[in-house]
Amino acid sequence: MEFIDIGIVAIMVAMVIATYRILTGPSAADRGAASDVVFFGFVGLVAMLGFRIDTELVVDIVLVCALVGFLAALSLARLITGGKR
Repeated sequence: MEFIDIGIVAIMVAMVIATYRILTGPSAADRGAASDVVFFGFVGLVAMLGFRIDTELVVDIVLVCALVGFLAALSLARLITGGKR
């Protein structure tokens, strides 16, 4: 269980740093990348906590969140580039 706790703390630190980047980022691309880090950090926290309390329901939640997050990242990239391919 110690490794899971260390992983949870590491993800939380990364989310705090990414939140700072969202607030102070010089460009929209920096803010977008940092928001992806925060979102997927949250998904990672859900996965770690689900593994820690030993439940199988978390796998479905993490899978759906990861798919939604991937589509959101694509949409944000398209928005930042102005719709150019």
